[in-house]
Amino acid sequence: MHGQPDGPPALPEETVPPQTDVATRGFDPEIAGRRAECDGGGLVPGTHYVAREEFTGTLTGEYVDHGDPPWRWLLMTDLVRRPDGFEADGVWCESESVFFVDERAPVPRSIHSK
Repeated sequence: MHGQPDGPPALPEETVPPQTDVATRGFDPEIAGRRAECDGGGLVPGTHYVAREEFTGTLTGEYVDHGDPPWRWLLMTDLVRRPDGFEADGVWCESESVFFVDERAPVPRSIHSK
């Protein structure tokens, strides 16, 4: 397991979003421990089709920015909702698809609004 200084442990390196050939990793303490939902799409195993996937869990505060322009991916663990057959302990969620379900505000900042 790899860890982020002053933050929670990360998932193994192979769980970093696949497009992270050039990436910046970091930790945002303002979102660490927040309960959230994220949705997105993923390949259906053994097919060329994609399906909607929904997750509910806890944001670790870890993020990865990658691409040009960069996209921010947030690490969610302690999953209480996940697609059938999803066995990983966590998932990387694109920040624009993350919604807090706890009472605190604000929503995750977009790196595009800096």
